[in-house]
Amino acid sequence: MIKLKQAVIVEGKYDKAKLSSLVDATIVTTDGFDVFRDREKLAYIRALAEKNGVIILTDSDAAGFRIRAHIAGAVDPEKITHVYIPDIFGKERRKAQPSAEGKLGVEGMPAGVLLDALRRAGVAVEGQDAPAPAKRAAPVSKADLVEWGLSGGPDSAGRRRRVLAALGLPARMNANAMLSAINALYTRGEFLAFLETH
Repeated sequence: MIKLKQAVIVEGKYDKAKLSSLVDATIVTTDGFDVFRDREKLAYIRALAEKNGVIILTDSDAAGFRIRAHIAGAVDPEKITHVYIPDIFGKERRKAQPSAEGKLGVEGMPAGVLLDALRRAGVAVEGQDAPAPAKRAAPVSKADLVEWGLSGGPDSAGRRRRVLAALGLPARMNANAMLSAINALYTRGEFLAFLETH
């Protein structure tokens, strides 16, 4: 079990139950879209962020991205670690039907996938210093995404979806979210090497 310094923000109680079996951390549920109306919960999330930072771990569907964006807009961006789960299609065992988009949420993710997502995001583990950000003389820029056909061009959305899938990131990411994830996870050289083979 990993002991985390940051609090983890998830959507619901089943996500919390799944994550509680893998990490020792403060886990806060947004109760879905209730976080849009619950000022006390949002104030609590801000306080947790100020103390040790927060990890946002929402589903990779439209609702998850809306909740993530709402919290990210209410909390100091320097205090947030975004953790993304890949698009894996299927149905959670407790549900009779798959979700509207047919994707597994946090509760349905295999434990190894969740732990890998946390590691790739560079979360701070209790007793260890937070990983130092990689030195990047030239991070990937928005202009690079345009040049590489991942933004602002014909079929850039389709190419972006294919690259995101190959990287194990949610296909729903827009160009800005993709840029943030790429610079958090890869050096410019690593990403260019990846693009050459995909």
